Amino acid sequence: MVLPQFEYLAPTTLEEASKLLLEHGDRAKAMAGATDLIPPMRDKAFTVDYLVDLKKIPGLDYLEYDEEEGLKIGALTTLREIEHSPIVKEKNPALAYSAKVVASTQIRAKGTLVGNICNASPSCDNGPNTLCQNAKILVYGPNGERTIMAEDFFVGVKKTALQPGEIVTGVVFPPLAANESAAYIKHAVRKAMDLAIIGVAVKIKVEDGICKDAKIALGAVATTPIRAPKAEEALIGTALTEEDIVKASVEAMNACNPISDIRASKEYRKDMIRVFTKRAIKQAMEKL
Repeated sequence: MVLPQFEYLAPTTLEEASKLLLEHGDRAKAMAGATDLIPPMRDKAFTVDYLVDLKKIPGLDYLEYDEEEGLKIGALTTLREIEHSPIVKEKNPALAYSAKVVASTQIRAKGTLVGNICNASPSCDNGPNTLCQNAKILVYGPNGERTIMAEDFFVGVKKTALQPGEIVTGVVFPPLAANESAAYIKHAVRKAMDLAIIGVAVKIKVEDGICKDAKIALGAVATTPIRAPKAEEALIGTALTEEDIVKASVEAMNACNPISDIRASKEYRKDMIRVFTKRAIKQAMEKL
């Protein structure tokens, strides 16, 4: 199927890109890997008059680790790079895994983590990790630079907190301490290609055998990736016994309100949240 007509724009600075997006408004889209843009355009799910390609802007393809700030990932860094990065595997294996389970190898070679979260699909694989690890979203726009915390970034189905003319330039994941661990599990019909039926991300902090902090984020069970605060509370202050984990898993199930669609029923999704929250907590514990 032929793509609809559009004008291709290739700015060389963030300022130029921001001005183009501001000028053309809803008729323009920023593009990194374009893996979340081209297929729906081809299928006429939506149309745009302008694609603003960010690939000619220098300095957006970084992948760095800082002991103070954590893991820094640029807007043009591909999922494939994240998946295979030794530093990501060492410092944040949950993030390496959530990159690995996105679509196919070919898609990951072009697609980016930033594009994945900016698309803001409820089932995006990198949304739950971004949320549960308190990531910082770095933004450039008409008023300069600003930071959006992950908990404020997702505002609806395919909607983010970005204002007109703003571009996400990168994401920063805080470092995991020696007594902290994170895990992500995706449940789908096939390990490759399929969108998530549900996704569960967990981050825990344990001192002297007691859970001092917990974050649990769920994907594909609401209009955005969501946190499960009562499930987190069920873990904090406990020894993470089987009973504690089961209680938290039930609370996570109760926190979501999924829909029924072609991939799964509402009831199935809720039950899988219970099952996979339990597995994700145990997986995080094993990594400590």
